[in-house]
Amino acid sequence: METISKVLPLLAGIGMFLYGMNLMASSIEKLAGAKLERTMERFTDNRWKGLLLGTGVTAIIQSSAATSITMIGFVNAGIMTLAQTIPVIWGANIGSTATAQLLRLGDLSGGGVFLSMLKPSSFAPVIIVVGAFIMLLSKKRKPKNIANLLIGFGILFWGMTTMEGTFAPLKDSAQFKEMFISFSNPLIGILVGFLLTAVIQSSSATVGILQALSASGTITVATALPILLGQNIGKCVPVVLASIGNNRDAKRASMCYFLFNVFSLFLFGIGVYGLDAILDFAAMDNVVNRGNIATMHTGINLIAALILMPFVKQYDRLLHKLIKDSGDVKEKLTLDCLDDAFLKNPQVAMEQCRKVLFDMCTVVKENVAIVSDMVLNGYNEKTLMDMKVGEEFLDKSEAGINAYMVNVTYHTMTEEDSHLATEILQSVSDLERIGDYCVNLSETAEYMFENKSSFTPEAKEEIKVLFDAVKNVIDLMVEAYKSNDPDYIAYVEPMEEVIDDIVDRMKSNHIMRLRNGICTADNGITFTEILTNTERISDHCSNIAIYLMQKLTVNKSFDRKKYQDELHKGVDPRYRKYIDMYKKEYLDRIQCEKGVREAEGM
Repeated sequence: METISKVLPLLAGIGMFLYGMNLMASSIEKLAGAKLERTMERFTDNRWKGLLLGTGVTAIIQSSAATSITMIGFVNAGIMTLAQTIPVIWGANIGSTATAQLLRLGDLSGGGVFLSMLKPSSFAPVIIVVGAFIMLLSKKRKPKNIANLLIGFGILFWGMTTMEGTFAPLKDSAQFKEMFISFSNPLIGILVGFLLTAVIQSSSATVGILQALSASGTITVATALPILLGQNIGKCVPVVLASIGNNRDAKRASMCYFLFNVFSLFLFGIGVYGLDAILDFAAMDNVVNRGNIATMHTGINLIAALILMPFVKQYDRLLHKLIKDSGDVKEKLTLDCLDDAFLKNPQVAMEQCRKVLFDMCTVVKENVAIVSDMVLNGYNEKTLMDMKVGEEFLDKSEAGINAYMVNVTYHTMTEEDSHLATEILQSVSDLERIGDYCVNLSETAEYMFENKSSFTPEAKEEIKVLFDAVKNVIDLMVEAYKSNDPDYIAYVEPMEEVIDDIVDRMKSNHIMRLRNGICTADNGITFTEILTNTERISDHCSNIAIYLMQKLTVNKSFDRKKYQDELHKGVDPRYRKYIDMYKKEYLDRIQCEKGVREAEGM
């Protein structure tokens, strides 16, 4: 019973400490939202800024593993280069020591009221009470997150005080002292630090427990140093696991984190113990307190980072040598940026979806160019294979984004987020459909090749004009999508309207050629297939532009048909201006056949 009475407070203290740390980290992350990720993405153009950024962000969220995993996600998604992430990851190791520096407040001594209030045993209950009152009185999300932050902060220090109270009486225990003498063996100490951190997956928690143990008066430099070095390796476990299944650069980012901590292990392990063997440092047997442990913890990571900072390029080359690129130099289209690590922040997650949509836009442009060339200049097996690779990517993108967006919507979203989600889901469907029409056009080109059929020079010239117009409407749609600029969006609908006029004129010309015996019925079917598929491609570009306009107006009552009717009636003066411009550029290039000219009064 006596043993249980001693163990239970210890377990309670450790539990409160770990829970408080987790609550603090999650609350800060929710308060920051997507800002931390966006900050890391923007401010890494300089290695020293990257080092400071990694230090600062990790000091806030109290997890170097979380920062490094985010970096792996960014590299995997192509948002950042490996070279940009290296200093950030090194800085993350420095920032992970912030918790230990906070915990050294427990060593403050003196009788003054101010110093007494700075001690965890004094302020922890106070901030827990303050946080509880905020939680009870507020209904808004942000104040509740602040309340959780305060409560987590208080529980963290309360747990530390409880652990200290349990460990303090052990300073007179011979068995306890003997156990920690064994930890002064470097190999045993490193193994203990590694295993403890790997199990609880928090280097800050391991160091915090070590700081609490220092209250027993049995922790020396020789005991603390190997445990600190071991926990640096142990904290690599979740980062290495996070890189599994990612691309090579993401694996290199994980390796960057691991090698940094291996370097610090050898630097201080071999360096300190090698010199101790020669010089016999008396300081190795000095008893340390939590402040000394915090200083050692920060010093190990800071010195290692400063030594490596001049060698970022060489470090990058080393990582590429350790994890080599595949022999295939052709870049593969992937959905790697749809990483589950971004799901906790809907804005960031949907921005990743938009990046995939940009790739889809690029593929759509390339596929339209491929099929237009095949229709006009002849079927080509090699370019057809390129188009099929793109079409496969479009299909996978639609399925991948739809599944990813389902997971995104499980998280709390603002009204603006909801509008963006709607735009993404609608746009991805339209882009995939454009890909399908490209497949239809390729099949038409293949049919013409197999049957050795061809169009008249007049029909071929008309098809060329039509494809030029379709390529233009796709370019306008893509630019509108990437810029979210209402002026670019305004270009799309008039272009789509002119394409409809082009198709109508081409149909009329085709009928006259059939009547005059210039075109065969078989070619007529093929010609009609081309008109139908290109017109539908144009329609889907118009759809995407309208989704963008709906999102920008943020109007729940937005009526698509009403919007289009108002455009055609001239409510927006730009519409008629652009119609006339596009007619001169494209429609006027198609000469009317004699009967059509008479019907149109030309």
